[in-house]
Amino acid sequence: MDSFTLNKIAGAILMALILAMGVGIVSDIIFETHVPEEPGYEIIVADSGSGDAPAAAVEIEPIAARLAFASAADGEKVAKKCAACHNFVEGAGAKTGPNLWGVVGRAPASVDGFNYSAAMAGFAETNPAWSFELLDTFLTKPSAAVPKTSMGFAGLRKPEDRAAMIAYLREQASDPVPLPEPTAEMEPQPAVVVE
Repeated sequence: MDSFTLNKIAGAILMALILAMGVGIVSDIIFETHVPEEPGYEIIVADSGSGDAPAAAVEIEPIAARLAFASAADGEKVAKKCAACHNFVEGAGAKTGPNLWGVVGRAPASVDGFNYSAAMAGFAETNPAWSFELLDTFLTKPSAAVPKTSMGFAGLRKPEDRAAMIAYLREQASDPVPLPEPTAEMEPQPAVVVE
């Protein structure tokens, strides 16, 4: 190789290095970073009013009033969330959870042959029957109604879904419990806070 060819190769390498350095310098100028005085990011939260005041509870109609307009057909759709763990057919037996045939009006933790958790057995001692109101409270958030329950279901947040589900459960019985009569003096109940 002659010296002219070596000069061309050396010039090309030098030009590539200068170009790479130039691109690095230009990109540092374009994408300049500012190091904060304190590491981390400050999260700014909009002030929602007084920090001492609790969130206002949403007023919920009593279950008796909601059941007057609830649809068991809609409840059957809601019940599909429960079908993986519960049966709704008479004599079908238990799955992971007890059979829910005839649950409205039945005593909690009373299905023969099903091994209930200690939490549910304790709950049954203080609650003689699954009333409409008790089912509404339980279906809102089972773990809040029965602390340490083995039931992993998060609950039904919407009051209309709970009413439809209870209407469906009511019909899943040989002799359905009569619907409660909504009265004029019924006042909306404060919502259960679901976190």
